Amino acid sequence: MYLLYCGKDGSIYVGFTSDLQKRLTYHQAGKTKTTRERGPVKLIYAESYLNQTDARKREKFLKSGRGREVIKKQLVETFADIV
Repeated sequence: MYLLYCGKDGSIYVGFTSDLQKRLTYHQAGKTKTTRERGPVKLIYAESYLNQTDARKREKFLKSGRGREVIKKQLVETFADIV
């Protein structure tokens, strides 16, 4: 599970993958439809899980309104550095 900061619009993209390095390369190369027009992207947070189901549940939570609130509070210094 990972978070990307999208430089063009300042949004946060929440994603899930089994190969973070490969997925990040795809995002940065514009090969991912959801972030292609929002780049450049920067990895700002990642969590690892042994179980795919747990990772997907966390991703779903972070995509929710409450999840986005939690992540903004948790990464307050990161967001201050980006802006």
